[in-house]
Amino acid sequence: MKIIILGYGRMGKEVEKAAFARGHQIIEKIDIDNRDALTSELLQKADIAIEFTTPESAPENYIKCFEAGLPVVSGTTGWLDREEGIKQKCKEKNGTFFYASNFSLGVNIFFEVNKFLAKLMNKIDQYDISVEETHHIHKKDKPSGTAITIARQIIDNHDKYNTWKLDGKGNGILPVHSEREGEVVGIHTVNYLSPIDKISIRHEAFSREGFAQGAVIAAEFVKDRKGCYTMEDLLRML
Repeated sequence: MKIIILGYGRMGKEVEKAAFARGHQIIEKIDIDNRDALTSELLQKADIAIEFTTPESAPENYIKCFEAGLPVVSGTTGWLDREEGIKQKCKEKNGTFFYASNFSLGVNIFFEVNKFLAKLMNKIDQYDISVEETHHIHKKDKPSGTAITIARQIIDNHDKYNTWKLDGKGNGILPVHSEREGEVVGIHTVNYLSPIDKISIRHEAFSREGFAQGAVIAAEFVKDRKGCYTMEDLLRML
């Protein structure tokens, strides 16, 4: 595939390595220093775009790709307040959009365990649930997109909670706690706490390699498809 990388930071560089390792070609790398080069003409030369930028720039990047007829895979987090509008724009343009808050296979296994545990614990009243995440000090959004996904899954599968809130308290509120520490790649924990015991599930990433490889595999999966896709769609095809 001919790939355009949108966002050439830490994740963009890992995506480049993963793409080369799987035999793909990078035709352009767009970052803050050359963002004017992101034209319709450039986008039409590629097979797919892989996007890891910022919450402020990501939605505009998606729309440019839809308008150019270019499939886009994105792992940028922090923009989900615009999710419905972006999906509608993709549909209007007959575009292709693959979004994941986390492309790691291990994290997506964690997601399935999280949903199962929330369903199981919904039958037991005495446990209070909380979500914790820790990332490196350079991460701008808080909480992480992965933590938001985890929280949404719990809310969808447990009657005690109807919303989540950063460091939240109160009836129906699932608290999500965030820390920014050193160069931590990513740690996510779900705790079930009762007066007599504690149950926890935890995922810790040691490098960004798994995220990047997952993004390239997602690009391979979605290149010739139309519509909006997630890691659940990809995992069903593996």
